[in-house]
Amino acid sequence: MRNEEFKGHHRGGGHKRKDHDSHKRGAKTFRRGRAIAFLEMMNLKRSTLKQQLNSPELQTINPILVGELKAIDMVINEFVQLFELHEIEEMESDKESQEKENGGESNETN
Repeated sequence: MRNEEFKGHHRGGGHKRKDHDSHKRGAKTFRRGRAIAFLEMMNLKRSTLKQQLNSPELQTINPILVGELKAIDMVINEFVQLFELHEIEEMESDKESQEKENGGESNETN
């Protein structure tokens, strides 16, 4: 009889669905945070490649840098689509546009 009560408890639902949903949202938020951090790291690598592309001492490897820049752009675009990070990518492009307008200087203070 005791086993039947135990089985009934699990089938009848001792846990509410809301409990499970909140855990999923927390995990999703955590993963999204990690995805955003990875995207920021990729954008930093992209900006480094762009700086190297304009560097006179690296003109001999210019074709390689162009290839790497194209590859990282492709990875960034696929990553943004996969993780639906479009608003983050828009913020990055707005920041880049602002830097171009200001002659390459960032508005951030450290």
